[in-house]
Amino acid sequence: MHHIQMRLQRSDFDLSVDVQLPSQGIAVIYGASGSGKTTLLRCVAGLEKQAQGRIEIAGEVWQDDALGIYKAVYQRPLGYVFQEASLFDHLDVQANLQFGLKRSHNPQPQVLEQAVSLLGIGALLKRKPHQLSGGERQRVAIARALATQPTLLLLDEPLASLDQARRQDILPWLEKMRDELHVPMLYVSHAADEVARLADTLVVMQNGRIQAVGPVAQVLTSVRVPLSVGDDAGALISGQVTQRDERWQLACIGFDGGQFWVPDTGLVAGQSVRVRVLARDVSLSLGVASQTSIQNIVPCVIESLGADQHPSQALIKLRCASTSLLARVTARAVADLGLTVGLQVWAQVKSVALVK
Repeated sequence: MHHIQMRLQRSDFDLSVDVQLPSQGIAVIYGASGSGKTTLLRCVAGLEKQAQGRIEIAGEVWQDDALGIYKAVYQRPLGYVFQEASLFDHLDVQANLQFGLKRSHNPQPQVLEQAVSLLGIGALLKRKPHQLSGGERQRVAIARALATQPTLLLLDEPLASLDQARRQDILPWLEKMRDELHVPMLYVSHAADEVARLADTLVVMQNGRIQAVGPVAQVLTSVRVPLSVGDDAGALISGQVTQRDERWQLACIGFDGGQFWVPDTGLVAGQSVRVRVLARDVSLSLGVASQTSIQNIVPCVIESLGADQHPSQALIKLRCASTSLLARVTARAVADLGLTVGLQVWAQVKSVALVK
C-alpha cells in the first residue's frame, strides 16, 4: 500500500489528508475545483516544501518529518504529467522522449520503445510539438514520463485542456495503459466520465479533506459523499458479454444480480466490460412490469434512502446480489409506494452506458 499523510496550511487553504492506497492500478482523486486535488499531488511529488507529514510509496519512504527524511523531487522515482503537455518546443518528439529517458536512474531504451508502441506515437517522432494536436502532445508527455521508469505516475487533469472530441480520442490510450502497464497512477480529475472509465480506486476530496476512498464501484454508489449529488450520480458495474443479438444489434452484459442489454459496438463474447447506470435513468416498481418498452429490469432490495440535491427528490441505494445501483425518485413516490429499507423492488433501467 501507498501511505500519504500530509498537512499543508496556508492563509486561505488547509490540506489535511491521511490515506492508504493500493500500490497498483489507477487511483483517481476527484473533486470540485479548489478541493485540494492538485495540491495533494504536488505534495506527493515534493513540490510543496512547506507540507508536513509522511509519504511512503511502494515501501520506500519519500518523506518523514519525524525522522528527518525528505527526498527532493529529482530523488523521487516519479513521472508527472501536467494539464498542459509542457514539451520542449525546440526539440522534436524523439528528443523530448530522450530527455525523459535521461532522467531515469537506470535508463533502459526498451522501456521507451514500449511506451512509444503502447501510446501509438511512433509516426510522430520527427515532428515538433507545434505540429501535434492537443491529444498527441499529451500522449507524448505521458510517454516521456513513462521513460523515466517511475515507481508512481502522477497525472494532473491531463485531459482538461482538450475539447470533448480530443478527450474521447485519448481516453482509450489511458485505458490501454491501465490494462497493460504495472505502473501505479494517481490521476486528478473533476470529470465523472474519466472516473467511470479509468478508476480502480476512487478518492473524493472536498475542502482539503478526503470525504471517501475505496473501490470505485463502492464509492460511486455511496449516498453520503459529494459525488452522489447532482446529475452524475450513478453506479459503475463490471460484467462480461454473455451473448449478442445480431438481428437487433444488441449485446447482453451479465453481472452478479442480473443482466443488461446494450448497443453492440463490436463486443466479443466473454469480453470484460464496464457499464454505467445513472440514478436518473432508474425507476422503481413493486412488481414486474408487463407490456413495457424498458428492456432492462432487475430485482433489487432497498439498502438505504437518502436526501438528494432538491427536497422533492430522494436518492435510493439498491442491492442486486453483490451489485449496487442508485435510483433517483421523487419523495412523493417514496411515500406513495411505501419504500423502506429492506423492501424488495424491481429496478427499471431506461439507459445503460458502456464505458469500456
